Amino acid sequence: MSILSTTVLALSMSADAFAVSIGKGTTIQKPRLLDAAKTGAVFGGTEACAPVLGWLAGSLASTFIQSVDHWAAFGILLLVGLHMIYESTQDGCEVEGTKPHNQRLGLLIITAIGTSIDSMAVGVSLAFVTANIWVAAASIGLASFTMSTLGLMIGHSIGCRIGRLAEVLGGIGLIGIGVKILCEHTGVLGG
Repeated sequence: MSILSTTVLALSMSADAFAVSIGKGTTIQKPRLLDAAKTGAVFGGTEACAPVLGWLAGSLASTFIQSVDHWAAFGILLLVGLHMIYESTQDGCEVEGTKPHNQRLGLLIITAIGTSIDSMAVGVSLAFVTANIWVAAASIGLASFTMSTLGLMIGHSIGCRIGRLAEVLGGIGLIGIGVKILCEHTGVLGG
């Protein structure tokens, strides 16, 4: 994967965590940077592990579907992208309570796992195109950490609308990567 594709992938995968963090930030009058960084670390760590798990599963399956792996990667990225766009149209922010900075760690981890399911699916597709999973996972984790921390800090100021836009852009980015993979593997782009 190119640097541009990796960057788009990382930002796309961090869009869910960003949207959730903005939702949490809307309930905080003055968020503290340390609390935001702790939330970012949970989201970033979870988002970094998820594609590796998906990649492991995809690597096992890739030998069985090698002739159609580019179609599988495209299909997964298309579905995840469309799902992200659909989720952005749903009402309300995903807010778990009125004091996110004092929330229990378990609830935060469950939320982080929920937002990382799409990263696991993308990890499966990365196994089909033999991408460097370690670079992709580190990029996704770093982007998720940064975006979650930022989302929590600015959520009270900007509200849910920006989080929804980030989710739409993330979905479009994933669909674009899927189309690129499909075009490269079918010879349309000469890849």
